[in-house]
Order: sequence, then structure tokens, then C-alpha cells
Amino acid sequence: MHYRRLGRSGLKVSEISLGAWITFGAQVGQETTSSLVHAAYEAGVNFFDNADVYANGQAEIELGKAIQDLPREALVLSSKVFWPTMPGPNGRGLSRKHITESVHASLKRLGTDYLDLYFCHRFDPDAPVDEIVRTMDDLIHQGKILYWGTSEWRAWQISLAFGAANNHHLAAPSMEQPQYNMFHRQRLETELAPICKDLGIGLTTWSPLYGGILSGKYKEGVPAGTRASLDKMDWFRDRITPERLATVQALDGIAGDLGISVAQLAIAWLLRRKEVSSVITGATRMEQLQQNLGAADAVDKLTDAVLERIEQVLGNQPDEED
Repeated sequence: MHYRRLGRSGLKVSEISLGAWITFGAQVGQETTSSLVHAAYEAGVNFFDNADVYANGQAEIELGKAIQDLPREALVLSSKVFWPTMPGPNGRGLSRKHITESVHASLKRLGTDYLDLYFCHRFDPDAPVDEIVRTMDDLIHQGKILYWGTSEWRAWQISLAFGAANNHHLAAPSMEQPQYNMFHRQRLETELAPICKDLGIGLTTWSPLYGGILSGKYKEGVPAGTRASLDKMDWFRDRITPERLATVQALDGIAGDLGISVAQLAIAWLLRRKEVSSVITGATRMEQLQQNLGAADAVDKLTDAVLERIEQVLGNQPDEED
């Protein structure tokens, strides 16, 4: 496992990390969660990503139980705040009240005294940026979080946070967590990459396989037990289009020539970018975890000629944001 600095900070995170979204507390139970977390840790993964809203808090509970016998100082744990998790008009957003109450709730569910990383899960137009930055700075001084960052913020919103931090001599965001994959790339490559370079932001990207579509698992339909087979996932099933499946088939051909899986190709393609500190992967089975971790060894296979072949395949595929 290789480790990368989180932007300009001194913190180092495993270039491949394990996330809890949709899987922990939902698709898999405690026994599987613990097995996956321990296997990832033994393979060198130190960054485990979570959020207060995942599985209505159950994902944090399960991760907390899974790490009880692991050395806390060897782990980089994250959570996020924004979405509704409490009753009433102040039960969501990025007010000082909701951030403070949410971090306490996350710490309790995870069974830890502090979070290494704490993300603002979306931008909140109703909360003054000065209030958000001040609250995060207070949490750092209280020892409840070590670094804070954003998730799915636009570049200008991140710039606002940096401006507020500089004006008041407060801790600025260290990281941004955007979606980034072969079907969703425009925002990172054209908007976030420049600000990462200018401000020293580290990127911890999510959905590297576009929900599993880039793994090739849906080429013959929707297998039972997959994300697309879950209730209330109509929005995801709509993404499995003939055009995307054809793109995955072409990418699978490139991967086959390199002796790797199409999932490993997709993750290695993300790791090629220096702005990416860590690619957050998900898994419900040990085989998936091992395959994802193997992508780190595939980066060197992405020569200029291979990257050009990939671009030719992706060139006819419109970006999801278009």
C-alpha cells in the first residue's frame, strides 16, 4: 500500500481507502463489516470513510465495533455533517448548533474521542461561511477533530471558506470529497484540480466504479444482492444504460490486454492524478475488496498509449454533469 499526503497537510492516508456508504449497516451486517475492515487494515488501508447519515447512523455504529481491537492511532477515521439526522428545523445543515451536536453523536456511535477528518457533506447557503469555519476551528482546538474539509462543494465555495479562515486566522479546509470516475469527471478535472494546486487541497474521491457499473457486474442484467437490486434505487438503475454498458465493454477489452480487471483499470485511472490523495472504495464481499486493493499495482501499466486508448473510449461518452 502506498500513502499520500492529504493536500498540503502532514497527514498521510492510504491511496485506496474503504468507505461505508450503502454497504455498512445496510447491505452487510456486523460480521461482514468487521471482516472487511480488518482485511483492509491488514493490507495497509488506514483511512476509513463514514458519515452520520449512512444507514441512519448504523454505519458508524458498525465501523465503531469493527475497530475496537485495532490501534486507534493507526487509523484515519472520518465522518460528515449536513443532511437531516435530528428532528426540528435545526436538525440539518451547517449551523454551529447542528455541527456541534452532530459531531458528538458521531463520536458516540463510533466509540472514539476524536475524528481525524470531518467533512461538510454539502454547502449550506443558509449558514454563514464564517460561522462554519469558526465552528470547525473550535472543534479542532477542542481536540474533537483534527482536520476539516468539504464534500461536493464548488470551487468558489471552497474559496469562500479559505477567505474566511485567512481573514480570521482560523483553520482552513484541508480536503474536498467529490465524486470522480470515468463517467463523472468534468468538475474535478476542470474546476477542482486548479484550486487543489493553488490552495493545497487534498481530494478523497468517492464512487470510483460509478456504483459498480464500471466493475462490469451489470453487463448481463441486475444480479440479486447488488446495489441496483435494492429498494428505492430506481435512480441508480436508470444509470445502467446501453451506452454506458458498451463503454464498460470496451474498457474491459483494454483491461484484459493489461491482465487486470476493468474495476482495477477504473481505480488505477483515478490514482494517476496527483491531486487525488485517496480513492474511497466500497465492498460487500472479500473478493471485491481484494480486487479493489489490487488496483494500486496497476497504475504503472497506464502508459501514455494506454491512456490514449481509454480517452478514445470515453470520448464519445457524455459526462454525467453535461
